[in-house]
Amino acid sequence: MLETSARLLRLLALLQTRPDWTGAELAGRLQVSPRTIRYDIDKLRNLGYPVHAAPGVAGGYRLGAGAKLPPLLLDDEEAVAVAIGLRTAGTVEGIEETSLRALAKLEQVLPDRLRRRVQALHGATVSLARGGPSVSAETLTTVAAACRDRHRLRFGYRTHDGSVRERDVEPYRMVHTGRRWYLIGWDVDRDDWRTFRVDRIEVRTPGGPRFTPRREPPASVVPKGVDTALMRYRARVTVHAPASAIASHLPESVLVESVDEHTCVVHAGGDTPMRLALHILALEADFTVDDPPELLEALRTLSARAEVTRRGSGEQHSHQGGTS
Repeated sequence: MLETSARLLRLLALLQTRPDWTGAELAGRLQVSPRTIRYDIDKLRNLGYPVHAAPGVAGGYRLGAGAKLPPLLLDDEEAVAVAIGLRTAGTVEGIEETSLRALAKLEQVLPDRLRRRVQALHGATVSLARGGPSVSAETLTTVAAACRDRHRLRFGYRTHDGSVRERDVEPYRMVHTGRRWYLIGWDVDRDDWRTFRVDRIEVRTPGGPRFTPRREPPASVVPKGVDTALMRYRARVTVHAPASAIASHLPESVLVESVDEHTCVVHAGGDTPMRLALHILALEADFTVDDPPELLEALRTLSARAEVTRRGSGEQHSHQGGTS
């Protein structure tokens, strides 16, 4: 009996590694007869695993999706990865409690060696508050299904000023930056690629008409610069330093364009003009603000505060900084 159970687990592991197997291939791997394979397949079906069979020379077996979730078979690395992912779930609305329930079930059956690995990593890790907006699991799964099945999405999109506009989009991919979820897709009405924050999407028609996929969007659309492109305040700053010297000190979400060997243009974003100004001042190079006017005002405010501080302390230092 123990030999049969071990063989069933081995058979299940094989079915999960690739879409299709012939009976002869499975029999050869397990060193049993094709008749035994048919018997074991029936056993798996009785346990709730939906194993589909196709007759004929080119036929075989495929593990499909059923009406209920059967027990899963994970190897060591997969089990650890799932446990870590459940511990760090954070930007999906309402999923925290569900994640903890699933994690409790998983840790209950983890072998001691794997449980110690997961607990050691969790104990040595501090999760910082991301501060990003949460997204409902229903919206995420609806958008993801539209990307997979190539169905157009019609949704209301809340803009920076709070107004809601109807959008008709051919979804391409979702991007998760750690703080926010984004949808990249072809905006039918604007006839161009666009990026949307998923937390601002209210799906109207989830199962729209199917569409033929377009060529992949240009690199400027995904994923670099996605945070900058959708920030409330976006700056274009000419920096008097080579791009290689500036880019190494900036996060990947900031786009740096080389103009010549002495100059580059930085595209940065911020939730407020003041945060954007502090971001620009950290460049440690002279710069000229091309846009927006709110950034210039924030820089003037910071300059005035610094001047008052110097006067109050009696310091007489010359000031070197950016120009506008």
